[in-house]
Amino acid sequence: MSLPILKFDAVVVGGGGAGLRAALQLSEAGLKTVVLSKVFPTRSHTAAAQGGISASFGNSEEDNWHWHMYDTVKGADWLGDQDSIEFMCKQATDAVSELEHYGMPFDRLENGKIYQRPFGGHMADFGKKPVRRACAVADRTGHAMLHALYQRNVKAQTHFFVEWMALDLIRDAAGDVVGVTALEMETGQVYIIHAKAVLFATGGAGRIYQASTNAFINTGDGLGMTLRAGLPVEDIEFWQFHPTGLYGAGVLITEGVRGEGGYLLNGDGERFMERYAPTAKDLASRDVVSRAMQIEINEGRGCGANKDHVLLKLDHLGAEVIDQRLPGIREISIQFLGIDPVKQPIPVVPTAHYMMGGIPTNYRGEVICGASETIVKGFYAAGECACASVHGANRLGTNSLLDLVVFGKSAGNSVIEFVKTLAEAKPLPENAGEFTLARLAKLETAAASGVKVAEVRNAMQVCMQQHASVFRTQDVLDDGVEKILAIYNQAQNLYINDKSKVFNTARVEALEFLNTLEVAVATMLAARERTESRGAHARVDYPDRNDEKWMKHSLYYSAERRLEYKDVHTKPLSVDYMPPAKRVY
Repeated sequence: MSLPILKFDAVVVGGGGAGLRAALQLSEAGLKTVVLSKVFPTRSHTAAAQGGISASFGNSEEDNWHWHMYDTVKGADWLGDQDSIEFMCKQATDAVSELEHYGMPFDRLENGKIYQRPFGGHMADFGKKPVRRACAVADRTGHAMLHALYQRNVKAQTHFFVEWMALDLIRDAAGDVVGVTALEMETGQVYIIHAKAVLFATGGAGRIYQASTNAFINTGDGLGMTLRAGLPVEDIEFWQFHPTGLYGAGVLITEGVRGEGGYLLNGDGERFMERYAPTAKDLASRDVVSRAMQIEINEGRGCGANKDHVLLKLDHLGAEVIDQRLPGIREISIQFLGIDPVKQPIPVVPTAHYMMGGIPTNYRGEVICGASETIVKGFYAAGECACASVHGANRLGTNSLLDLVVFGKSAGNSVIEFVKTLAEAKPLPENAGEFTLARLAKLETAAASGVKVAEVRNAMQVCMQQHASVFRTQDVLDDGVEKILAIYNQAQNLYINDKSKVFNTARVEALEFLNTLEVAVATMLAARERTESRGAHARVDYPDRNDEKWMKHSLYYSAERRLEYKDVHTKPLSVDYMPPAKRVY
């Protein structure tokens, strides 16, 4: 069966912040560009980012991009690539200024400058206290960013294929990427999209966990496609648990609450973060705060009848500040728990939030493969699905939105340079699309005795929550590997009842789950092998960071379930190397 072919200069998979910023760069350069998105772009998960986007404008005296870089290197627990980190932090003020000129309605100070709030881990050690570096639109910063970028793309005449799902990468005999296969959900038709360049901006995979701040669309599609194409993912053992997920619901409660002066309390009414991070307190980096909260709960100092959460107090800020700076948080708390934070504290618990690893790239957004970092021609990635390794072992809050726009633009520029070298797209291989059709046929013809998606998806999420959570040990991880591989084997016999074509959500869920499961297996296997504690990877049985052995990036290949390692980039672009030090707040 031959598939219909659509041709573009560039195809961007994902309509969130990174995808829209990349597409804008491409369309404004005159490239025929299409964005594939499972949802309408302004409903992408970037909308869930609440607290701000970091840039050292200097609203805190003495702050500059060098301090931002230092805080990011330290926050990453020295696993971040210092060339990429320098590139991002140096570009930050220009990136935010661009967004402002696109119409993003940042909050303002009385003097007209962009309002900035403190955020966890942004310390700039000269002051020994958090600096104001997070440029904010109340607590709806990501939402505002998406709308500004989407409107700009409409002006630039970017093509949008909405409610389309990319299925597989197409590589030629040389290993170059020449397109993707994609499903149009409305009709059930599968297409080949032939392009000179493919850029992934598919977001994270937080739905591998049972309790997650991530939207249901965050199923690791880009990573699944990359792994099936024989390419590795990097540092996938590092998952950030946000300290303040809404208890019982998992919805994000922004770090901006603590940036505005909120603080955490245990069941004894104690402001406990002072014991774990005497200087930064509630604004220590996220991994530090999450572990502190989990220790309080594990040692019986949690809140509620089951002592299984802590409280986030902000009523002392007053209704005026909350309604001006945190209106969305008040609305979420009232809607989900019936609790008005103006009157009483919000129950919170550490919740899976962000994937530090992803598709290996350099700071130019080019996908690279192996310890030799060979460039995969025609393939680019940006945003949470990518790993230029600016976040290392732990991401600082507000660096995620910055990552999207800086590397979305950078990847876009790289695509433009690459496309200029091609008179036309490289030809498709003769078997283009056959792999995808075989995968779909397997779903269509599965026996009714097969396993249902909901069953194995729930088993996977429970397994990940129990075996690869805030704290990890060898025994727990060994058990987790055994269980996740058994679930993987079960999932080879997925059965879906609905065989129809039009808006078949059962088929889409099955395809998403298979991507998510690839990420779950990769996470568990990589976590088991890293015998140290670094950033978000906290091994109870190996409590110390081991720079001599483990200051290396992991690379996981799914075909052989193989891990290899490569060196961290220790040479910045223009400044001196920042050597490892004890990480305290």
